[in-house]
Amino acid sequence: MHNWYLLFQLCDSNFPSGAFSHSLGFETFFQKNRLEDREHVEKAISVYIRRQLAFTDGLACKLAYEAAEKEDLQMVEEIDSILFASCLAEESREAGRRMGERMAKVCAELYPSSLLSGYLEGILDKRLCGHPAIVFALTGFGIQAPKEVVTGVCLFSAVSSLVQNAVRGIPIGQTDGQRILTNIQPAIDEALGVISTCTIDDLGISCPGLEIAQMQHERLHVRLFMS
Repeated sequence: MHNWYLLFQLCDSNFPSGAFSHSLGFETFFQKNRLEDREHVEKAISVYIRRQLAFTDGLACKLAYEAAEKEDLQMVEEIDSILFASCLAEESREAGRRMGERMAKVCAELYPSSLLSGYLEGILDKRLCGHPAIVFALTGFGIQAPKEVVTGVCLFSAVSSLVQNAVRGIPIGQTDGQRILTNIQPAIDEALGVISTCTIDDLGISCPGLEIAQMQHERLHVRLFMS
């Protein structure tokens, strides 16, 4: 059972990935009063999971895990490139790169593997960009956690960070934040079912409205978050 502990660790808000610094565009909605309470946040994140997160972080995690099974670092590099290129907002692209590099450094030290070390080397050499979903996959594969579990936890970790940032940014209560995390779990399960049928051709599908909010975030007068 020890391989589950790392997955819990990666979801911990104290894990030094930098996720607490990024709203990935949601702060724009906070300031425009489009997300004002628990119900609004829960609905927005549910849509985000189904319409974008499943086809970015979730699908990338699944594909990178499958590439790790084949020891195919070239495929990992292709996934990395698609994730970076398909993120149109500069702040969000940089957020993914920074979080991916930080996670890769920490995970390569705590749970080393040849694939993860190769990925980190590519990031440090500037050949690769870095993304948390790929680090999740390579680390999860290295500790022999099941693919679907690793992908699900990857999705949950991304959602958990957004919820905690909504708690701070709107703000909503901590208990409401936990209610969202409880109520949102069926959406994650649904996303896992969709992801299982997808291929690399589906990677990078996104929501135009959120992309616009991510771009607008760069020009907000007061910001709590870096993206």
